[in-house]
Amino acid sequence: MLQKIRENLNGPLAYFVLGAISLVFVAWGAYGIVDVGIGRSAYAATVNGERVPLETARQAWFDQQAQAASAFGGEIPEEAREQLQQQVMEGLITRTMLDARLHDLGYRVSDAQLKAAIEQEPAFQVDGQYSASVAKARLAQVGLSVPAFEADLRTSLARQQLQRAIALSDFVTPKQLDRIITLEDEQREVRYVLYDADALAPGEIEAGAVSAYYEANHAKFMTPESVRLAYGELRLDQVAAQVTVVEDDLRRLYAENKERYTEPEKRRARHILVADEKTADEVLAQLKAGGDFAALAARYSKDTVSAANGGDLGFAARETFVAPFADALFGMQVGETAGPVKTQFGYHVIQLEAIEPGRTRTYDEARGELESRYRRDQAADRFGDAQERLQTRLELPGATLDGLAQEFGLVTGTVDDYRRDTGGGVFRGDPGLESVVFSDAVLNQGRVGGPVALGEDRLVVVQVLEHRPPKPRPLDEVRAQIVTTLKHEQGLAAARAAAGAAVQRLQAGEAFEAVEKGRTIEGPRLLGRNDPSVPAEIRSKVFSLPHPAAGKPSYQAIETDNGAAVVALLRVADALPALSAAERGERLQQIAGRVGSADIISYIAEARRKAKVSVNPKAFE
Repeated sequence: MLQKIRENLNGPLAYFVLGAISLVFVAWGAYGIVDVGIGRSAYAATVNGERVPLETARQAWFDQQAQAASAFGGEIPEEAREQLQQQVMEGLITRTMLDARLHDLGYRVSDAQLKAAIEQEPAFQVDGQYSASVAKARLAQVGLSVPAFEADLRTSLARQQLQRAIALSDFVTPKQLDRIITLEDEQREVRYVLYDADALAPGEIEAGAVSAYYEANHAKFMTPESVRLAYGELRLDQVAAQVTVVEDDLRRLYAENKERYTEPEKRRARHILVADEKTADEVLAQLKAGGDFAALAARYSKDTVSAANGGDLGFAARETFVAPFADALFGMQVGETAGPVKTQFGYHVIQLEAIEPGRTRTYDEARGELESRYRRDQAADRFGDAQERLQTRLELPGATLDGLAQEFGLVTGTVDDYRRDTGGGVFRGDPGLESVVFSDAVLNQGRVGGPVALGEDRLVVVQVLEHRPPKPRPLDEVRAQIVTTLKHEQGLAAARAAAGAAVQRLQAGEAFEAVEKGRTIEGPRLLGRNDPSVPAEIRSKVFSLPHPAAGKPSYQAIETDNGAAVVALLRVADALPALSAAERGERLQQIAGRVGSADIISYIAEARRKAKVSVNPKAFE
């Protein structure tokens, strides 16, 4: 359901349905008081005396669980489940806390404001105009009544009022703005040289060092844990093939959904799209004088795709076109030319080539599509039922893979090498399946595990035939890998030691060129805070160094991912840059926005810290 909401809804509706409660939302740990004596109370938590209903929490968890299960490809791991439940509870606590503050602080949304927000929601509009019937239908799609949606939207809008008030309560003075711009635009003049670990790595590694590393690091060289796996699989297409088609059912389906098989009137048009009305009038005049439409389209039209085909747009239904174009085209006679027609794309000259009348396909014409839909719908019901019955059957003692395969018509097979983290055979990289395969019940107790849904049209049950625990790989097999590792480690150590020694010599007064003789020295160059041409480790460190004394560089050794660097900070260029009024105003907006967002986060965090919270530990059971 969540996926359909994302595909079909946006704006305030999606804002409510998907549970967003603020412009900036923070996830806290589950701190606060946990009242283990709540027992089977009808509330999930209390927040400053306000209750979070148990049903609200469980519905929120149900929605989150469905989304998470899809992300994990099946069953949610226990550790992740606890973390997600904690996040859901914290979200509900924060929402309850903020809603109480909205009331106490007097934030209200008028009926006019609510009406305007609803009417501006694109999901409720047809051709840019609000439609009450469309709004009601869209809400029904996601299981919401109009009053329930209005109540929650009203609260959401009040939350936004609170957020705006917090964000606007702070300000940036001209002096602060100057200081922030100066810091953000500051540049530092540097010279630096890189010490590459690979270049300083030894040519050979002693055999004793390899053996010692191997003995001390067995865990790094283990074979992957794997199993030989038997499975039974049920696919939706298997079930669909077994559905018996009832002709009367197909005819009833056709009668109930006849509009699906009604094809609207289509019209074939040519058009020439130009930028202004004057040019459109010129094109029309040339057409009336006998000009060739295709030639004029190739010469004038900004729609280069159709212009290459003489302006031809092919046959299309009314809803294919924007409203002004459609209104003109569907009011024309075949052979007629009209224009200029203004749309958001420019001015159109239109010629109607042909009309293909709308028609309703007969039952016989639609039967193939009806049968496919019938089989799919019937199979989906049976598939879901089979999954539930499989789950129930697996919870009973004595379930065997062969018995389940026979009872449910499963297709069986084996995977000789199914590995932890990577899977194997026909099963690749599915966390949900992996968690079942390597669970205690399946791995150690020999039980059949599942069913695990692999997408919407496939489910499997599994049984482990052989378990292969991890074991150390032979030294000869990993020797080359160890040699590479030791060379790199020794190269890193050599690079960092050399950089440290170089800094000591520089600080003692030696010249950069003398100390770094034979190496490529970068700079001097001015470096900005976000300059992508310099390694991030160097850039970050340079802007954390204190200002150097006049005429005396500051030196620093820096560890990098592949060695080290020596940096000389020569000077700091931190004068306020010359900005136009417009540029200064834009920077002020950006900085004020960041300040406001930080204020909102701080407000919510402080309110949460002070809140008196009791959580029902059995809220999600």
